[in-house]
Amino acid sequence: MATKDKKGGASKGGAGGKGGSKGGPQAGGPKQPKQSKSSRSAEAAPKKDHAGAGLPVESPRLKDYYETTVRGRLAEQFGLKNVHEIPTLEKIVINVGVGEAIKTPKVLDKVVEELGIITGQRPVRKKAKKSIANFGLREGQEIGAAVTLRGARMWEFMDRFVAISLPRVRDFRGLSTRAFDGRGNYSLGVKEQMIFPEINYDMVEQIHGMDVTFVTSTNKDDQAFALLRELGMPFRGDENKPIVPVLKTTSAPAAQ
Repeated sequence: MATKDKKGGASKGGAGGKGGSKGGPQAGGPKQPKQSKSSRSAEAAPKKDHAGAGLPVESPRLKDYYETTVRGRLAEQFGLKNVHEIPTLEKIVINVGVGEAIKTPKVLDKVVEELGIITGQRPVRKKAKKSIANFGLREGQEIGAAVTLRGARMWEFMDRFVAISLPRVRDFRGLSTRAFDGRGNYSLGVKEQMIFPEINYDMVEQIHGMDVTFVTSTNKDDQAFALLRELGMPFRGDENKPIVPVLKTTSAPAAQ
């Protein structure tokens, strides 16, 4: 009888009995967190596409303006009969040099993040080509970032830069007309990244500038100047200059 009681006690209080199922290792193990109703409903609900899914991508408005208006004006003013001779915008290069990255590399991380927000494209980190002992610079050390925009992003950036960013510059009096390099390319410097509306004032740790270069398909400065001006670049003294330079072959009308 004692053996039966032992077996019976073991069967009741052991791991294989009813008591074991309630007080076994499963009950004593770690408890799984309970999922809220909102998380369950989010997982159960099917994922929906955004409103613009399946629709064609719209062309940048500045590109459409160039194809419909600017090309005809440039061809007429410069007497260009071949369509491929008409100047156009090839790319925009944005470069930021960070000298403080020599001592504090974390500064460059913030610059790369802000440049990516402004351009909508991931920047490329630039490294030093040679060592300079006076500046404490070593070859291969990251000291800047750059972005090269082409296609739709190029047109979108120029549209925002001309229409929104430049009017936010303090005491803006127009862009200089002497910044062409003699090969049809135009460069300008921006002192603060705060002029771009994509940058949040509260998140800025340090103010830095950048160099913006507009690369055109022509190697003549007068054609590049006419192209950029037609696209809306506010050059200094525009009220006293024609929109497009006048051809030398055209003769002025005789005074009456």
